[in-house]
Amino acid sequence: MGSGIPALPDVGTEYGLILATDLDGTFLGGSAEEQIDLYRRLDERDDVLLIFVTGRDVDFIRELVAQPHMPVPRYIVGDVGTSVYDVAADFAPVHALEAEVKSRWNDANEAVMAMLEGEPGLELQVKANPFRHRVSYFYKPDELREDTIRKIEEAGFDCLTSDNLYLDVLPKGVAKGPTLRRMVDTFALPQDKVLAAGDTMNDLTMLDCGLKAVAVGNSEERLLAALPRAPHIYRSRGHGCAGILEAIHHFELTGA
Repeated sequence: MGSGIPALPDVGTEYGLILATDLDGTFLGGSAEEQIDLYRRLDERDDVLLIFVTGRDVDFIRELVAQPHMPVPRYIVGDVGTSVYDVAADFAPVHALEAEVKSRWNDANEAVMAMLEGEPGLELQVKANPFRHRVSYFYKPDELREDTIRKIEEAGFDCLTSDNLYLDVLPKGVAKGPTLRRMVDTFALPQDKVLAAGDTMNDLTMLDCGLKAVAVGNSEERLLAALPRAPHIYRSRGHGCAGILEAIHHFELTGA
């Protein structure tokens, strides 16, 4: 049995950049040339801590990082902030960072699916059942009813919609932003070196949690409208990887 305290990432490293990035449309966005350029630049540096912060599950990321030239993160904040994995420990869950998530969720998968069965505009994602601390649906904006959202919230959960396609039922108060902040605080990472990057509404809490952030050029309009105008939140022109690289330069996180 371990102490329950997660291993510190690369103890002694002086990080010049801690990149906490969404995947689809962000780290996997932009042209092939723009992706190669960003990935190469990250690979050439020895002062980067890479964290994937995504709605994707760990099986998808295992396959992703097995691809040639794909950078490998040290940590994954997955499933819209409801899971945390240490890639260096063979993708083991970081229980110390998941404990509060698990407590708030309280094995609610079956109860949530039963509560929302037959609700108009919702279709359960086929792979949603194995998710440990959330239930995910496809939704139709013109069919989803406001009382369905109220039902979810009155039952003690958060409801998150993004990209006019995805609806996630999450533990109350859990999302990408709070989980990323918990990781930064737990590891005592230098906050001024963190750059959060995203493009859809499920990135809102991450981009608006007080850290340096970039909404890349292809961001969802709802996200751009919801983000405050603040000096630590950059709206890039470049899409996907080009937007991340643009923000790295904007915030002067290019390293020595």
